[in-house]
Amino acid sequence: MFGAYPILGRAQSTDRTTPAPETNETTHPKPPGQPAKTKEQLAAEQLKAQEHQRVLGIIPSFNVSNVPDAVAMAPKQKFGLAFKSATDPVTFVIAGVDAGISQYQNDYAGYGQGAEGYFKRWGASYADTFDGDMLGNAVFPVLLHQDPRYFRKGTGSFGSRLWYAALTTVRCRGDNGRWQPNYSNVLGNVAAGGIANLYYPSTDRGAGLTFQRAFTVTAEGALGSMFLEFWPDVSNKLFKKKK
Repeated sequence: MFGAYPILGRAQSTDRTTPAPETNETTHPKPPGQPAKTKEQLAAEQLKAQEHQRVLGIIPSFNVSNVPDAVAMAPKQKFGLAFKSATDPVTFVIAGVDAGISQYQNDYAGYGQGAEGYFKRWGASYADTFDGDMLGNAVFPVLLHQDPRYFRKGTGSFGSRLWYAALTTVRCRGDNGRWQPNYSNVLGNVAAGGIANLYYPSTDRGAGLTFQRAFTVTAEGALGSMFLEFWPDVSNKLFKKKK
């Protein structure tokens, strides 16, 4: 459960059909006589567009960029984006649904059943998401100078885009614009799994389970990236057909 939920945390449009425009320096040159914008200001403009993106107009996808050469975020922007995703109302709802499924399947049996068991599962599910978001999308990206966003490819063959999306769970863009191993995501999932040992039932703790969950969340992240890569294409076809 820990880590940013794959389809929410790691480009969808506000009108469900086309991605919201994001501003960059090359497509929006400064008017004559005005001072050049700083990198932080340019990044803020691009983030403003990202922060309105939702799948089906509901599920947040703030961490997805449609600008391949997007400006690197400042540390406070990375924390702000991660916190916005982690505290979005839909995040709490998804944690509640996850808790309901866990209770139905009697996962984490040590929590028991009834209302008390449900709210313990809900708290654990949300804590997993919050920890994963803040660690994998803010703390480690700041420390390691990596960009936590998913940069949608959007063009090319189906196979090339599928492979590109799958790789992003272990490959990311650095603040220097170069692709590199996605240490932030992997370390964030492992760290979140370690923290979860503080509140999981005693029967669901331990190093082995920590790494098992981290691997599961990393794999789920790859599936989520595939969804984010192709959802705009599916959405465009669905809504155009409907119109």
